[in-house]
Amino acid sequence: MNNLSRSKEFLFGSEIEWEQIDPKLKRQIHGYDDKIMLVKVAFEEGGVGAIHSHHHSQVTYVESGEFEMTIGSQVRTIKAGDSYYIPPFISHGCVCLKKGVLIDVFSPMRDEFLNQ
Repeated sequence: MNNLSRSKEFLFGSEIEWEQIDPKLKRQIHGYDDKIMLVKVAFEEGGVGAIHSHHHSQVTYVESGEFEMTIGSQVRTIKAGDSYYIPPFISHGCVCLKKGVLIDVFSPMRDEFLNQ
C-alpha cells in the first residue's frame, strides 16, 4: 500500500486483508469506530454462518449469491439486492446456497473481531 492511499477515511478493498474463518467463509473488516463497523463476508456454496446471537444491532445487504437465512423462528431465502435487520440478542445464522457476499453493519462495533 502506498502512503497516498493510506487513510482512516478511505478504505480500498484491494488493500484490506481477508481473514479466513473456515474453508468456505472469509471476512474483510472495513471502516469502524466504537459505535459502528462494516464487514464484508464472502461465502462459498455450502458455507455456514452458524446460529448465534450478540448484543449488537445488525443490518446486512446481500451483495451477491443466495442464502437461506434464519432470524429467530423465521427462515427465508434471500438473494442479491435483499437485506435484513437483526435486533440485539436474536439468534440468527445462514447457509449459502449460491456463492456470494454479505455486507454486514454492526452497532456498536464487534471488537471481538479485532482481537482474534
